[in-house]
Amino acid sequence: MGIEKQGQNSEVQKLRDDNLQLSRENLRLQRAVEELGILNEIAVAINSTLAVEKILDLITQRCVHHLGAEQGEVLLLEEKKTARPFQTICRVGDTSHQRLPFRLDDQLTGWMLKHRAPLLINDMGNDRRFATGDGDLFSVLSLLCAPMVCKGKMTGLLVVFNKKAEAGFSADDQRLLAIIASESAQVIDNARLADKEKTLLHMQEELRLAYEIQYNLLPDEPPRLAGYDIAGKSIPAKEVGGDYFDFLAVGENSLAFCLGDVSGKGLPAALLMANLQAAVRSQAMAGTSLTSCLERANSLLFRNTSPEKFATLFFGCLDTEGHVLHYCNAGHNHPFLIGKETEPLRLSAGGLALGCFESFPFEESQVPMKPGDLLIVFSDGISEAVNDDDQEFGEARLIELASAHPDSSAAELIEKILQDVGRHAGDRPQMDDMTLVVLKRLT
Repeated sequence: MGIEKQGQNSEVQKLRDDNLQLSRENLRLQRAVEELGILNEIAVAINSTLAVEKILDLITQRCVHHLGAEQGEVLLLEEKKTARPFQTICRVGDTSHQRLPFRLDDQLTGWMLKHRAPLLINDMGNDRRFATGDGDLFSVLSLLCAPMVCKGKMTGLLVVFNKKAEAGFSADDQRLLAIIASESAQVIDNARLADKEKTLLHMQEELRLAYEIQYNLLPDEPPRLAGYDIAGKSIPAKEVGGDYFDFLAVGENSLAFCLGDVSGKGLPAALLMANLQAAVRSQAMAGTSLTSCLERANSLLFRNTSPEKFATLFFGCLDTEGHVLHYCNAGHNHPFLIGKETEPLRLSAGGLALGCFESFPFEESQVPMKPGDLLIVFSDGISEAVNDDDQEFGEARLIELASAHPDSSAAELIEKILQDVGRHAGDRPQMDDMTLVVLKRLT
């Protein structure tokens, strides 16, 4: 009987052990199913059209709920170095304990930046790396943190605080949070790529509009003047600037022309250029003097643009009957009047760039245009074009080139100058608009 009873007890114990093992296996399978469920839910969210903030909020909610934590948050690592490298972009909290939001201290985030590995702490009371705040209500008892890494680059941290179960966070909790953090990193990386693509498309559209504005403002063809040859050309840089030139008949024997360069690049520069052209044209058509025209344009720019916006402008008016060039130079590169038997003359009279001060008295001057005289008006994209040795093309080379081709037409001379500038720059990219106006007196 004793041996028989002993055998029955052994079988009972075996059944108990088998049931315990089965229960543990059931719990493991149940946990695995739950983990697959949460990972599947997160995968669906990642592939949805939800905003990245909502996706990360959903991920944090699921982590807090599934891991039995009180609070959780996602911290985004700033792309540019700052005093505080991490910024909280979503936070989920269990308010049943009436706790204030927990946070990681600088030492702990520094540890995560250095080690880029999951961190599990179930006894925060003995860990001085975490700032808990004041009072028991703000204390953190346990912490589980995982780095969000995508393509070898850390993008942020996923962290949960205070496991409700007395045993604290487990190795399985750490493994799951690490997997979720990795998936979350992909969300942030995709969002950043999308933002960069959106920014690039916006910049490309602005660039297209700037090109279009600049192109439409330029004259279709130069005017025909008896006894004179005139031409102009502008080649915009990749990052469109604010160069423009214009011709305007203001009387039977008068031709107004200008070449300007507004500050800035892209669409803002193109719009400012359009406003400047409109202001100059309206004043010129009204028969306003050169100085009055520039004074009004200056006032307009000053009142309607930000302080860093300004424009340089050479404004000339040619009397084709008296063969006199009246001009006013508002802070622009000094054009050169090159005669057959005289030294090149700088046309510098005028004043400051437009838009610098609310009012400024501009000065008008005049020079005679003799047969064979050549006027070259240019933007700084010509004279300041640099080569691989950072040497500028320079004004001296421009004068020398123009003087060496007295028989070339105005259009031909412009092409020769642009070609020579291109040879000088070599493989260096064009950094600024290049604009030229050439006026020659033939007879």
